[in-house]
Amino acid sequence: MKRQIMIVSAVIYAVAVAAQVKLSNVFGNHMVLQQEKPLCVWGTATPGAEVKVCIGRKNVKTVTGDDGRWRVSFAPLKASAKPVRFVVTGDGGRVELSDVLVGEVWLASGQSNMEYSMANNSNIRKPLRGDPDRLLHEYEKADNPLIRLLYVRKDLRKDTLPTTGWQRLNRESLKPFSAAAYFFAKALQDSLNVPVGVISSSWGGTSVETWTPAEQYHESPVFADKMDGDKLSTNGENVGLRWSKMIEPMVPMALRGMLWYQGESNLISGDTDIYTEKMRLLVDGWRKAWGDSLLPMYYVQISPLRYSARKSDPLAKTWQDLPRFWDAQARCSNVIPNVAMVVTTDIPDNLNDIHPSYKWVVGERLAGLALHDTYGRTDIICRGPEMRSVSVIGDSIVVEFNNVGKGLATRDGKAPDWFYALMSNNRYSPVEAVLVGNRVLIPVKGMAKNTVLRFGWDEIAQPNLVNSAGLPAVPFSQKVTIGH
Repeated sequence: MKRQIMIVSAVIYAVAVAAQVKLSNVFGNHMVLQQEKPLCVWGTATPGAEVKVCIGRKNVKTVTGDDGRWRVSFAPLKASAKPVRFVVTGDGGRVELSDVLVGEVWLASGQSNMEYSMANNSNIRKPLRGDPDRLLHEYEKADNPLIRLLYVRKDLRKDTLPTTGWQRLNRESLKPFSAAAYFFAKALQDSLNVPVGVISSSWGGTSVETWTPAEQYHESPVFADKMDGDKLSTNGENVGLRWSKMIEPMVPMALRGMLWYQGESNLISGDTDIYTEKMRLLVDGWRKAWGDSLLPMYYVQISPLRYSARKSDPLAKTWQDLPRFWDAQARCSNVIPNVAMVVTTDIPDNLNDIHPSYKWVVGERLAGLALHDTYGRTDIICRGPEMRSVSVIGDSIVVEFNNVGKGLATRDGKAPDWFYALMSNNRYSPVEAVLVGNRVLIPVKGMAKNTVLRFGWDEIAQPNLVNSAGLPAVPFSQKVTIGH
């Protein structure tokens, strides 16, 4: 009898504990709430229980549904470096979060170059330019109390977000955290002078499909007939697998925008032109989930690499596959609204290393895009030169560029390099290029009548053409008719 009483008591206690009000684990001590956007807060409790949420001086009540879930909305808050009150009560329980700030929140995702952590400082090839220990020095001195981090573990076993919660900035919290995302947050906080929270949710070697909601592929005219359940028959990828475990549990937490650093796996598996459509599905799927059709997405071009020399990859590559992929990445900013790309042709020291070490450059360039496009800092030059037009004037091809800043230049002071053209012998050859003001002039002598002008069109191309901010020009391939 005594044993039965103990069992019943234990069950009653377990039910009581389970019934107490709970917050989604995307909320926690030390977090940053997004300023100037409506806020959603959600969690669980006993079905039919009343729940009260207090943030700052605002209070909202609700009643849980039949499934025990509850959700409330708050009007936008103003930025605050002073902690705001955050209390949830009801159903016999109380949750009070401490050290909650209000500012800017960004989500960073992708594969290994985004996952590449601040603790990689002892395991990487040191950069050849600038401070060879830059990552280590930043790692050791990072202590800004207005930057907060949420690290999402690589774990697909649970339905709740796999994280230990928001952390203040220190060596321990930075150890697993994305270096590119940290340098983005640092540059943003330095410029905006408000709290910045950044979420790192990445996984090396993963494809864009696994981060995309599966319904995007089921509803796509391009891919719907290629879906076997949630598996894409063309490459066997489990569409939406990481989205459902490592991103979706954060929905609809208010964000300012998203960062994306991925593409190597899709190139290796054979994607080139189709990557533009896959990126569109990713961006549209995330925006649909968050209910914001213009949520900013800033993404990173994958860097020069000798993919054609990689013998262990499932598909052999030529020197042209990577520039074709770059072109697909660049087109994303033309067909998807409110996205922009960081160009990285200049950052590798070693063209056999898929992980360039200059992650601070990537983070700072991402921040430049965000500061200019999202925060209205029009004084910042955030894009590299991009071909605007190619025409024939007299005996020269004339290339004009957008995004020149205060003028075009070259990194080494030499003539612009990596310009090639289809010649009359039906072969591509390097051609002389001369920088005249903000235009590049190329003599047409020896070219085919229907030629093709290429710039940076090689997997190992690291062109020297830049704008006044030192940002590299975007590779391109353009057909040109010569009048002879």
